[in-house]
Amino acid sequence: MNILPRSFYDRDPRLVGPDLLGKVLVRRQGRKLLTGRIVEVEAYLGADDPAAHASIGKTARNAVLFGPPGRAYIYFIYGNHYCLNVSCLPDGTPGGILFRALEPLHGIEEMFSLRGIEQGSDIRRLTSGPGRLAAAFGITRERDNGKEMASSRSDLYIADDGSQPPKLLITKRIGITKAADMPLRYIVTGNRFISGRKFPL
Repeated sequence: MNILPRSFYDRDPRLVGPDLLGKVLVRRQGRKLLTGRIVEVEAYLGADDPAAHASIGKTARNAVLFGPPGRAYIYFIYGNHYCLNVSCLPDGTPGGILFRALEPLHGIEEMFSLRGIEQGSDIRRLTSGPGRLAAAFGITRERDNGKEMASSRSDLYIADDGSQPPKLLITKRIGITKAADMPLRYIVTGNRFISGRKFPL
């Protein structure tokens, strides 16, 4: 697999988002490799996007979004969930992509263990939703915030495995109240891991 270079992220999030679909998120977890195909993301546009963390200006919490492109931005929500984002646009200009769902590929047993759910449960429970996928990949703010995601030396990166670009659908973002009508959610059409689907927790 070819790791996506920093230049891939040095663009408008509205271009990066759809191009991330079908790519593979990779985590080195000890001696194990966890991988999942990206099937749902949302773009956040920075200062002009009321739903973006960067809209309030640069703070200690959101500084990664203003830094170089291709860095992991991790935040904590609802008191128990981490969410994975990647910074976009040139250094100093905020923007990013939120990862909402993955299709697990390798390391599935380890993902069940990290999620704390029984082996053999509905596999969609692993990575359907931003909090779930972060847990399944052992992603935390302490471990990963600011991490370079465009380097082979990183234990968290995104790669292209040569698969054909998937058929995609663009919709409104979900789970937010501000700027909720903006068509900035990109999904792989018909994929069963999309986070809007209903199934038991």
